[in-house]
Amino acid sequence: MISPSSLPRPNASGLRWILLVATTALLVALPVLSVFWLALFPEENIWPHLLDTVLFHYISATLILALGVGVFTLLAGVGSAWLVTMCRFPGRRFFEWALLLPFAVPAYVIAYVYTDLLEYAGPVQKLLRDWFGWQTARDYWFPEIRSMGGAIAMLSLVLYPYIYMLARAAFLEQCGSIRAASRALGCTPWQSFLRVSLPMARPAIAVGLSLVLMETLNDFGTVDFFAVRTLSVGIYDTWLSRGNLGGAAQIACSTLLFVVLLIALERRARARQRHFVQSPSQSRDNYRLRGWRALAAAIFCGLLLLAGFGVPLLVLGDYALGNFASYWSDDFLAIARNSLLLSAAAALATALLGLLLAYGKRLNPSRPIKTLVGFARLGYAMPGAVMAIGVLIPLAAFDNALDALLREHFDISIGLLLSGSVFAIVFAYTVRFLAVSAGAIETSLDKVTPSMDRAARSLGRNSWQTLWAVHFPLVRTGLLSGALVVFVDCMKELPATLLLRPFGFDTLATHVYQFASDEMLERSALGALMIVLVGLLPVILLSRSMGRRRGEEKMELVESETPAL
Repeated sequence: MISPSSLPRPNASGLRWILLVATTALLVALPVLSVFWLALFPEENIWPHLLDTVLFHYISATLILALGVGVFTLLAGVGSAWLVTMCRFPGRRFFEWALLLPFAVPAYVIAYVYTDLLEYAGPVQKLLRDWFGWQTARDYWFPEIRSMGGAIAMLSLVLYPYIYMLARAAFLEQCGSIRAASRALGCTPWQSFLRVSLPMARPAIAVGLSLVLMETLNDFGTVDFFAVRTLSVGIYDTWLSRGNLGGAAQIACSTLLFVVLLIALERRARARQRHFVQSPSQSRDNYRLRGWRALAAAIFCGLLLLAGFGVPLLVLGDYALGNFASYWSDDFLAIARNSLLLSAAAALATALLGLLLAYGKRLNPSRPIKTLVGFARLGYAMPGAVMAIGVLIPLAAFDNALDALLREHFDISIGLLLSGSVFAIVFAYTVRFLAVSAGAIETSLDKVTPSMDRAARSLGRNSWQTLWAVHFPLVRTGLLSGALVVFVDCMKELPATLLLRPFGFDTLATHVYQFASDEMLERSALGALMIVLVGLLPVILLSRSMGRRRGEEKMELVESETPAL
């Protein structure tokens, strides 16, 4: 890490960077501040009515959903990470990277697929009725897919990779001698996992769980399709169905309180957890599973992969190929182009702003700058529906003020210049996913030695020239990786796009939502398949990254065991 004393003191150019960082942070904070302002000063205060009618139902449904998803993703993510990292069984090397594939499937897409398969008129129940001779639904019991349990299952299948990825990284970094010592003291493999490995990995697991719960709060397509009335659905209904933006902002504040609570609990869970890694995990493969245990491990990992990725891909692929000629049209290409252009614009914007924030923090790593940069990353914690309200309020205020000014002095009306355009969507994407890009760039920038800054300054380069000539080539990989992840996240983003899109403007996400919610999965299959295939790009990056880490650990292990010549 870079220490403040190792970099040049800020001069006039450095002060401009500080001002730039502060301005960016304030722009990113504007949606959050706008939500609280409207919630406190609405045009029509319906807060008492919300308290008396629907608010506690929204909160209870959100809590139940978050609890169920949290439990199932913990079991699936930690269990699979432990198996592929510490045990040897058939197919383990394949599952190491393949278990990340459900990451590419949006939750609302998998919900549409399984509803089509498992509902009363679907192929699964039809097959059961043919086999057993049942005539009506009264003759047998079958779990209802459109329910709270179904929503928990769908979200868990695509969100467990958050915990799997971070838990596996934590297990890889653990010192093998510590587990060997626990075994020497009489611990069974199960006891060693519970008493040693799991407590050491708890900080990473806490981070993964917090990300899972934030994505659960953000989800709209799945819970709306399954008629689970969470806070996210409440924002949408209050805003569009009841026409009350102030009430939606008040519900949004309740959602933000959940997010703040999650962040606080995650930090508290990690506050007193500290351990030191002495060496790579040298005994990672010491648990060889045989017989039924090996079969159970392979089945467990295989079912996670099949349910979270295999089945959706097969169903969507079958529908898309069977109806390709019918649905591959100019209208569909225009929708796909909308998604690509919006996502590319947001990825470019987050890359540029992320680079400015990371470099400004490098030039002046003081506490105020670190606080501002951290504040600029809060957008990632905001659910999409909350972000939509926060973006619309200041943009609408600007449009109305400009329109009134032009009417008064020039008798010209411009209408909704920003809030009624794609700019609002790009702005929302940029604010929400800036943390992803900035984090990737800052990680790459921290690896650049401070001596390169001093050398560039001694050659007469100013801060902008140093950034372009020295740092940009070195952080280019991190910048492109962050931009790619943002691009894919924007392709999948549904709540903010639904609420902010101009009239008649569709993206692949809204296209899939509209047709699938109308029970026309075949018409949405091609768009859903495109979203899934694009989502594979960051999964490939993650898999390659984890593979390189494993290779580096093997090299370090070989070097540590090679005797000196």
